[in-house]
Amino acid sequence: MMINCKTINHAFRIKTGFAGLTEEELQVARAEAEKQQISLLQSILKLGVISESELLTAAAKELKTELISLLPEDIESQAIQAVSANIASYYNIVPLKVVDQTLYVATCDPFNPGIKEELELVLDSTYEVKLLLTNSEAIRKAIRKSYGVGADTIEQMTRDEEIVDSPATPDNLLDETKAYDASIIKLVNQLLADAISVDATDIHIEPYEKELRTRYRIDGVLYDTGIPKTIRHFRDGIASRIKIISGLDIAEKRLPQDGRAQVNLLGHKFDLRVSVLPTRYGEAINIRILPQNTQLSDLLSLGMPVNIVSNIKNLISKPHGIILVTGPTGSGKTTTLYACMNILKNTHKKVITIEDPIEYDTPGIIQMQVHPDIGFTFARALRSMLRHDPDIMLIGEIRDLETAQTAIRTALTGHLIFSTLHTNNAASAITRLLDMGIEPYLIASSVEAVLAQRLVRVICPNCKKPHEPDSETVTAIKSLLACDSLAATYRGQGCSKCRFTGYHGRIAIAELLMLSESIREMTLSRTHSEQIDSQARHEGMTSLFISGIKKVAEGITTYEEVLRVTKGAVLME
Repeated sequence: MMINCKTINHAFRIKTGFAGLTEEELQVARAEAEKQQISLLQSILKLGVISESELLTAAAKELKTELISLLPEDIESQAIQAVSANIASYYNIVPLKVVDQTLYVATCDPFNPGIKEELELVLDSTYEVKLLLTNSEAIRKAIRKSYGVGADTIEQMTRDEEIVDSPATPDNLLDETKAYDASIIKLVNQLLADAISVDATDIHIEPYEKELRTRYRIDGVLYDTGIPKTIRHFRDGIASRIKIISGLDIAEKRLPQDGRAQVNLLGHKFDLRVSVLPTRYGEAINIRILPQNTQLSDLLSLGMPVNIVSNIKNLISKPHGIILVTGPTGSGKTTTLYACMNILKNTHKKVITIEDPIEYDTPGIIQMQVHPDIGFTFARALRSMLRHDPDIMLIGEIRDLETAQTAIRTALTGHLIFSTLHTNNAASAITRLLDMGIEPYLIASSVEAVLAQRLVRVICPNCKKPHEPDSETVTAIKSLLACDSLAATYRGQGCSKCRFTGYHGRIAIAELLMLSESIREMTLSRTHSEQIDSQARHEGMTSLFISGIKKVAEGITTYEEVLRVTKGAVLME
């Protein structure tokens, strides 16, 4: 609702000096509000002469109303049921509670005098409305949490009873003027925008008999989106829209499909990797969100210990050999490899990569994308690379015997190779290559080091407090460390900045296995990975688990998080 600036005095008279604003600044703000058809609140804040917090504090005092810090526990279900998602989104308000037929409502716009009267009219005088003030970010988060992502759009579509899906080929995700139904476009946009706003790396859309489940992966953990359950009525339209923007066949619903899209959202560019799987109740969709032009991190900022960073820098200065990075999907292997590439690209060396997909667009490096459907595999790309006289090559992943053999031969002919493997720890990489069929002498003579890593969630600094872990966790940690006492620990209590998870962001823990002479001899004799791991730790390697424990002692993460991410990689220390 856009407010006419002439009605401002119905709320209260803004005078010279109000919240530090001069009469000239107020006149400019009013003129801009009229010109751009925005609220006076938006116009004043655009001037940049006062913060939202300062303005709301002054407005609360002038209006003799309360300025609140909106918390989840402030919102009661009875109040939410009294106001529809459409009304809440339209007026940008959040109903809080009902007390003796008075509905308490939070708003972020003190300059809109019509909200109270219009709400009472819409509610058919069921309640008397009392307005409280809070900031716009709190309102946005509360609407999303209370009603779900896209609740207003879904509510409108449900009322309209029918969705018309018109085939089209729009080339811009944000273009809602195309032939395809605008409500579905808006809903998909809201889902993507919300996922990006909470730093999700993936969106999972999963059809079941009586629901369409939507989840985000944030900091490596899946969370429900809280989207309204009535979204299940529009799953076919959502699937078709996502297929269209990613260049997939909307008519094909029996086979898996993979596609890609590039979109602009929230002022930034993103690559979307889309995978569609046919299931019993419809098509399951995964959308991987990859920011474009991401600033490459250095190894220290990723959380790597100083001694590991020093060893890696020595390794990447070698003229030839293979350096492997291992870990499960989502453990940050590609980010670590590109941190290494970022060091090397500024040298007098030619760097070529072959990836699936290309996740970082990096100037100064030649990057190739594999296309297995036309025979352009990692192994074939690697052979082609050699004809371009490279010094350093990055292979996205060693998946099969042919790729492994080609990589080793290339390393033995004087090239430095970087690649990844999916193994639980560093020592297992050697046995994985042996299992593929690589001769032990080739591994011993070509592999220089194996870096295994995981990403642990970081305790939210905004709500970090001392914490005593539960007895089960204490027992597990003490048995693994074979010790009697543990360092003091911390935990996030949960706040709006961390979405009440207690964690915000992730950092790497790692172990670096250097192929010493003794480990090369163990490789030649096909020694089991547990014995190789034991020997490496005897020679000074810090295990993944101990790397995580050090982060706990530094107050960066929790014991529970270390146990979660190192499960399967922990051996008795």
